Amino acid sequence: MSLKPAPIPRVPESTIQIAKRSFPKGNVYLQMRDTLDSIYRDDQFAHLYPVDGQPGYSPWRLALVLVMQFAENLTDRQAANAVRSRIDWKYALSLDVGDAGFDYSILSEFRTRLVSNESGAILLDALLEQLVEAGCLKSRGKQRTDSVAVLASVRALNQLEIVGETMRSALNSLAVVAPQWLKEQAPSTWYARYSERFEDYRLPKSKKEREDLIKVIGADGYQLYTAVYHAQELPCLSSIPAVEILRRVWLQQYWVDDGKLKSRSANEMPPGGEWIHSPYDPEASYGRKREWSWVGYKLHISEVCDADQPHFITQVETAPAIQPDRQALGPIQQDLADKRLLPKQHIVDAGYTGADQFIESSKDHQIELIGPVNKDTSWQAQTAQAYDASLFDIDWQQELVICPQGQRSRDWLVASDAAGKPVVKIAFDKQTCLPCEKRAICTRAKKTGRRMTLRYPPERFESLTKARQYQETPEFKAIYKCRNGVEGTFSQMIRNTGLRQSRYIGIAKTHLQNIACATATNILRFIHWLNEMPFAKTRTSRFAALAAA
Repeated sequence: MSLKPAPIPRVPESTIQIAKRSFPKGNVYLQMRDTLDSIYRDDQFAHLYPVDGQPGYSPWRLALVLVMQFAENLTDRQAANAVRSRIDWKYALSLDVGDAGFDYSILSEFRTRLVSNESGAILLDALLEQLVEAGCLKSRGKQRTDSVAVLASVRALNQLEIVGETMRSALNSLAVVAPQWLKEQAPSTWYARYSERFEDYRLPKSKKEREDLIKVIGADGYQLYTAVYHAQELPCLSSIPAVEILRRVWLQQYWVDDGKLKSRSANEMPPGGEWIHSPYDPEASYGRKREWSWVGYKLHISEVCDADQPHFITQVETAPAIQPDRQALGPIQQDLADKRLLPKQHIVDAGYTGADQFIESSKDHQIELIGPVNKDTSWQAQTAQAYDASLFDIDWQQELVICPQGQRSRDWLVASDAAGKPVVKIAFDKQTCLPCEKRAICTRAKKTGRRMTLRYPPERFESLTKARQYQETPEFKAIYKCRNGVEGTFSQMIRNTGLRQSRYIGIAKTHLQNIACATATNILRFIHWLNEMPFAKTRTSRFAALAAA
């Protein structure tokens, strides 16, 4: 397929007449085309196609179909049928009434081009540029960011299912690449054991039988991988993705002791973030948020939340489910900077905040990061009248700390905490602290003086101290209230676009889906803003209304 960029055609007159008659009060897609034109252009996608070859279907149309598809949570086949049969879709796409559309497989091919060239961001960025030109999207206001779970398109498997399905997946792949070689290697028992899917209801119920089956599968997998490794006449076998996944899962689940393969105990297994939870989507990881856990990915959404502006989504970040939220904050803000859509105030929850995040937001992007931080968990901070760290005078230049009683510290040692972050460890002389009359509200050490560990360098300590003080003020609570509105965005996207469940395998394709969902949501919100539709109010149950009355 090649591309010859062409100007966007006007909507055919016959399509206009029928569309206006069919929707005398307007329609989302009619208003979208009338106010935003086509949104996309062929030249924006020129780098996805070769210069020579059979002309392909117009990419600006495919991009728009992709967005409208997720606006209504349609499958590829349903979206292709909508292009063929719906007058509002034909209007948006500048198609004649009698246009026969295209085969639904073209949508999958177009998504593959976007993912392969890492160009999915065009879908959202092109719309944001038009919204900026229209004057309804501005930078340096308020934006809020939060994350939501996205389930992988694969089943969550238990330990027995993981090893069984991984072995079965490797056998199926080898049966395609080297059927004759595999036939020579596979014992007859493998055909009965691995021909059908491993599903828990068909597997043994007793603990001993399940443990025995895990050992048997482990020995089979070890035998298969050894045969692949020694297949010198077929060196390509070891590079098959399913075989590499088999190797990684076996390292995760088994270990070799004196030539014998043994199952790992729970304490011997690698960290959860390194686990492969399904051989069919090795990038899907385990995530947990409060009491809920899932296997899949984590989506970070950033949106404008100024009171006098429509709440458009400005940035989409898809990350592994295991990744802490604060690790995504830097890439999110950098992407907003590249789009020239940085906020002045960035409102987030406690998962995104930390000493480094406050410093980097202010220093790199001149952003005021607003969000709660974890409180000081020391017993002094939790006890009234006790001497917590905030009551000590710290002289960073002299490397000296003075306690509320006027005594000076003895030791000042720069070190690292468990996360590898710099800290300074401070100690007071026991000869000073032991006779002190305020000792009971300062330290519980019986044989030493007061000891403290502070974040280092000083800006890390000061930024966190300032944030803890600020979050107790009425001003912080008034600003932070608007963060709750992002839950409504998640609800809207889940209901309208099917955001909760990924349709595709892998983080790259899932990210493209998330971008399309955000773009579709922005279009809907733009039309609602044009029609002066008010924001939906929080629903109140009949019983709760009685209390309000």
